[in-house]
Amino acid sequence: MAAIADDSVGLAAPLLDAIPVTGASVSTIGSLLGTRTLDASDRRAARIDELQFDLGEGPCWDAIQSARPILEPDLLGRPVRHWPAFLGAMQREPVAALFAFPLMVGPLRFGAIDLYRDAAGELAREDAARAEQLAAVVSRHVLRRAIRTAGIAEPAEGDRFSRRIVHQATGFVIAQLGVSAEDAELLIQGQAFSENRPMTEVATDIVERRTVFSMDSGFIEDRSTDAPPAGSRGESARAQSPSAEPAESEVPRADPSADGSTGNDRLGDDGSDVAEDPA
Repeated sequence: MAAIADDSVGLAAPLLDAIPVTGASVSTIGSLLGTRTLDASDRRAARIDELQFDLGEGPCWDAIQSARPILEPDLLGRPVRHWPAFLGAMQREPVAALFAFPLMVGPLRFGAIDLYRDAAGELAREDAARAEQLAAVVSRHVLRRAIRTAGIAEPAEGDRFSRRIVHQATGFVIAQLGVSAEDAELLIQGQAFSENRPMTEVATDIVERRTVFSMDSGFIEDRSTDAPPAGSRGESARAQSPSAEPAESEVPRADPSADGSTGNDRLGDDGSDVAEDPA
């Protein structure tokens, strides 16, 4: 896991060292960090990402939407889920099993790890658990790197008020989500990044209860009247008024109808596939 924290080392290689799969990729999805492949072990892994981005469906999308791993041990023979366009495109790729793990920190969901095998077969329980642990490490690394690149820094040590308000907000987030102090501060930084605001402003909103973090709802609730406009980076953090109806999916998907593909299936409340009624 230490290798993942080294910016000079790719993100995919440590995954292959730890988990018995053929290939791996790490991608970001949605408006928070953009939709792109950060690293891939080979061209096939990159191609799997590309197909999912273009078609707007597949394991990585469902992993983000459900905030849990999506495991397909026999992708082409006996798929568990129904992705018409993606499965059709995958018929031309020598990929037999595919496993996706969401990249997320608290309620912020922003990407996925895809692992594939060229032979069908279950991912052993211990390997799946290890993959989830690695996904958590990769999530923090990717978010920290994005924040660092964007210049969203902690308040200066000499600014007592700023340090105090961030410290207080960190306590609120710990109480709301049950996360560590380190993750709580990272979430505050991530929210500041998503809204393109100073960290102290976000911290003040948290302390004054205008912003509330919730794992149950899967998004960050903004109780103020100044929620970020649609299309802003804050969209993927799902800042919304309590009176607004929750969106079906946290991350906007590509429109497959633009290239004649079939529309996406939806997930039911229990995570199972719910086929849409024909028009």
